Amino acid sequence: MIAPKILQIAPKVNIFGKIEKYVDYYIGMVNNFRKFGTTKEVIVKDFNIQSGTVLKAQMYINGQWTAGAGSDVIEVENPANEQIIATTPLGGVDDAAAAVEAAKIAQPAWAKVPAVQRGRIVRKLGELIVARTEELAQLITAEQGKPLDQARGEVGATAEFLFHAADNARRIEGDILVSDNVDEEIHIRRHPYGVVVGLTAWNYPAALATRKLGPALVAGNGFVLLAHEITPLSGLFIASLAEAAGIPAGLFNVVTGRGPVVGQALVEHPGTAMITMTGSNRAGQEIFKAGAAGMKVLRLELGGKAPFIVLEDADIDKAVAAAITARFTNCGQICTCNERMYLHKDIADEFLDKFVAKAAALKIGDPMQSPDMGPKVSGPEVDKVASLVRAAVSEGAEVLLEGGPLTDGEYTKGHWIAPTVLEVKDNDSTVVRNEVFGPVVPAIRVNDFDHALALANDTDFGLSAYVFTENHRRILQTPYALNFGEIYINRANGEQVHAFHNGWCQSGLGGEDGKYGFDGYLRKQSLYLNWA
Repeated sequence: MIAPKILQIAPKVNIFGKIEKYVDYYIGMVNNFRKFGTTKEVIVKDFNIQSGTVLKAQMYINGQWTAGAGSDVIEVENPANEQIIATTPLGGVDDAAAAVEAAKIAQPAWAKVPAVQRGRIVRKLGELIVARTEELAQLITAEQGKPLDQARGEVGATAEFLFHAADNARRIEGDILVSDNVDEEIHIRRHPYGVVVGLTAWNYPAALATRKLGPALVAGNGFVLLAHEITPLSGLFIASLAEAAGIPAGLFNVVTGRGPVVGQALVEHPGTAMITMTGSNRAGQEIFKAGAAGMKVLRLELGGKAPFIVLEDADIDKAVAAAITARFTNCGQICTCNERMYLHKDIADEFLDKFVAKAAALKIGDPMQSPDMGPKVSGPEVDKVASLVRAAVSEGAEVLLEGGPLTDGEYTKGHWIAPTVLEVKDNDSTVVRNEVFGPVVPAIRVNDFDHALALANDTDFGLSAYVFTENHRRILQTPYALNFGEIYINRANGEQVHAFHNGWCQSGLGGEDGKYGFDGYLRKQSLYLNWA
């Protein structure tokens, strides 16, 4: 049942309840990992959550729910009405150490389990998530604010990341090379790193968790998730299904707390071998520094400033529809969002007229009712976006659609902001240089394709880009001319699980998804086999 009020979150959400087991469940679990995937179902209790209830969440460490070493908590706010819906432990260094140590102890035996068996368990976790789609979707909406239909889409992606990771279990391959020496072969083998720490952003709290968890486990690693302090409940919900899926105690842990303390402790812990992080450039740079002393392996997906290029031969209606989707989905809180539009001078007026009209018509409201846009995730995020608009206007930007913070009537409570469309003269504008991560977009008129490419590449970021043109020669030229790791031609954003999602320049290191992303969770070993 969909909650009729913003205040409500899903009834029967079990995040922190104990797990009941059949008597014969996990007989010989510790000493016989080959039985994984053949055990009976585990029944997961449901909590009946009433309107206004504040959940007292706990961390999941070594297969147990725990309040951690301290007594302080973090309040989890519903961004649609500013109600506190939960508290989670304010984790610290000791909690980080306990989680890493638990994963370190569980990982060696897990690595000996055949990969296909590991894949079956990861797939089972995905199936359990699908079975509880509505509960998790409403939980995502309650803590993050995205419209419920978009939250359901996130749950689908959350499971799909696990399914694809499971498929990769049969794709762990090596090589045999011919040696220069007589009676010798060279084997290139792949092994798990050990303990992987996952640090996720608040914009897609469930999907980003399994995007990292799935390949890490299938590759044979242990995993520790730091659930983002703003949106920790989704990761804890996933953890509540871990035992039912067959994931052994200690292998998958979820800690809560603030990045500068518990996150840094996870990164610096000597038992951590690899860190995979999605977040801001500032946070990525801090992790880069913190991991340097221990020579940690890093996978960092950081900020973006995607250019959206529309040329004179483009299908204008198609481009406008894609630009709306790519800017305003999830209130513009997507790293691949349309952040700056470069419009050929011959079609700029037509494009902007249609774009502004569609942006102005977007419905903003109760995210549980699946409007076009819900609230921004927090008050400081609204303030940040509003300050970027003020700076752009002071620098001479023309306001084509004046949105901004909403504070009256039905928007008295919550973190609401309406779409803003600006026209600026060049790339020097503050709103063009900085990632907005909200429902604001600047437009710049360009003379030709080369002009658009030059402006698009004039950035420190290199995550995603868009080009709309019907010219085949330009389409083929685009991947050579744009310095971005992901390019969308004549379509809106939305990466797929079997592709590869990676940023260039200041937008990150490594990458996620597909066979290339999966390979990043395995290290290579050279074996010189001589039988002379």
